[in-house]
Amino acid sequence: MASNGLQPAEGLNGGYAKINNWKAPGSAAFNFKSDTTTTPTVAMLESITYTTLLDDVTQHDSTTNDLQTWVAGLLGQPAGLLTSSGTMGNQLAARAHLTNPPYSVVADEGSHILSWEAGGIAANSGALPVPAKRTNGRYITLEDIQAVAILHDDTHYAPTKMVSIENTVDGVGVPVAECARICAWAREHGIKTHLDGARLWEVAAANVARNENANEHNLRAALEKEIHAYGNLFDSVTVCFSKGLGAPIGSILVGSEVFIKQARHVRKSWGGGMRQTGIIAAPARVAVEDTFFSGQLVRSHEVAKRIAKSWTDKGGKLTAPVDTNMVWIDLSSTTRQQVWLAEAEREGLHVYGGARGRIVVHYQICEEAVERLGRVFDKVIAEDRSSVVTNGVKQGEFGGYTAIQNQAKYTERAGDGDEV
Repeated sequence: MASNGLQPAEGLNGGYAKINNWKAPGSAAFNFKSDTTTTPTVAMLESITYTTLLDDVTQHDSTTNDLQTWVAGLLGQPAGLLTSSGTMGNQLAARAHLTNPPYSVVADEGSHILSWEAGGIAANSGALPVPAKRTNGRYITLEDIQAVAILHDDTHYAPTKMVSIENTVDGVGVPVAECARICAWAREHGIKTHLDGARLWEVAAANVARNENANEHNLRAALEKEIHAYGNLFDSVTVCFSKGLGAPIGSILVGSEVFIKQARHVRKSWGGGMRQTGIIAAPARVAVEDTFFSGQLVRSHEVAKRIAKSWTDKGGKLTAPVDTNMVWIDLSSTTRQQVWLAEAEREGLHVYGGARGRIVVHYQICEEAVERLGRVFDKVIAEDRSSVVTNGVKQGEFGGYTAIQNQAKYTERAGDGDEV
C-alpha cells in the first residue's frame, strides 16, 4: 500500500502516475511539459481547511485581502486583485489601462498576451496588437519596441498606449536594467506599462543564484529585493501562483489603488467576482512562502543546467540559452523527434515534441525522472538519421522504430501556451 493508504497504480511510474497529490507525489514528478503541472503540497491543501470563508465580492475575506496587500507590497505596488488566472490578470490590466480608443498594444511577438490568450487584447479591449521582434535572439529591448511603436497622431493608425513585457519568454529573463529603460521611455510618451510576470518568480530566483553574495542566510531578503526591483518599475504587474509554485489555482494583478479599483469593476462585469476566495488565497500564500522563499526554484534551475549539460555532453545542441527553468534542445530532424517522443513515452516521461524540444524543469521533478531523461538522450543521439518520414506516411524503419503512420499523435505544439 502507498503511504497515503491508496493502492499504487500499475505502470512504469507506479503510485506517481494516477493518484491525486494529497499525500504523495503526483504525475508532475515525471512531467517535463510545463511547470503548470505542479500540484499542491500537503501544506497547501491543509491551509484550505483553516482559511477564512468570507465574501471577496464584498471584500470581506481577510485571507484574500491580506494576500493582495502582501503580494502588492512585495512588488512595490499599493494594491492587488486576486484573479482566477494569469490570462484574466493580463486582460484586466489592458482593459483598465486602455480607456480612450483607438489604441494599440506592443508586446513580444511570442508573448502570451498577444499569441496565447485567444485574441483577448482585441476582443476585450478593442486594441490593435503589435508584435515586436527580439533582435538579440534572447529578450525584448527598448529598441525592439521603438521599432514598432506608433507615436504620431496620423489618423490612419492606432497609437501605442500600452507596452506589455513578459518575463520570462522561452525561459529567458529580461534584465531589470532593460525593463527600467523601457518603462522610462514609455512614461516620457504617456504609454502605460504592464509586466506579465507569470514566471517572474523564476527570474528573481535566477538573478539571486548568480549573485555571489547571496546565501541561505540572506536568501529571503535577496529574493524580496529582486522581485521588488522589477515590480515597482511598471504601472501594473501580474504574477501566477499555479505555474512553478504549485498552488492549485490563481494569479494576482497589482498596481495603483485607482487602477485596481477599475480592474475590480471590470472583473465583476466579466463574471470574475468570486465568493469564498480564502480557499484560493490560503494555498497561494503557502506556495510563495514554501516554494519561492525557500529556494526551491533556485534548485530547479540547477537541475535544468544539469540536464542541458547532459544533452550537450552527449553531442546534442541547444537552441536557446538556459537562463531559468527551461531547456531547449535541437530536435530538428524528423527522426530525432520521433525517437524523442517514443523513448520518453517508454520511460514514462511527459514531454512535448517539435523541432525545438522544450523541457521545463520544476521543483516537483524527481531525480529518477532526470535519470530517465538521460537515457532518452542516449537513444536520441545514437539514432540513425538516415531514414525519413514524409507527410506522416511510413517510409521504412529506423533503428528498430517503425515510422509513425499518423504523425499528428506526436506533434503537439511545443510553444509556451500554458498560461491559464
